[in-house]
Amino acid sequence: MRIQLLHFASFRDAVGQESEQLELPDGTRVSELWLALQSRHPYFGAFLTPPPAAVNRDYVPGDRVLSDGDEVAFLPPVAGG
Repeated sequence: MRIQLLHFASFRDAVGQESEQLELPDGTRVSELWLALQSRHPYFGAFLTPPPAAVNRDYVPGDRVLSDGDEVAFLPPVAGG
C-alpha cells in the first residue's frame, strides 16, 4: 500500500522535505511506521515514546492499521513561552 507522510517543523528539518510517499506492507500500524522512521532518520531515534499521530487529519492511537492512500503526520513537540 502507499501512504502520504507529512513532515512538520523539526521533523521536516530532520528529513529535509515536507512530505513523502511511502510503500508499506498491508496491515502496517502507525506505531510500526514510527519504528521504521526511527531506523531511517537518526533524529527520530531520540524520542523515547512516539509523538501524537494523525491519519487523514484525525488523531489516532499507535495501533491504528493504515490503509492505502492514507495521509499520516506525526506531530513534533513544540515549546512555548
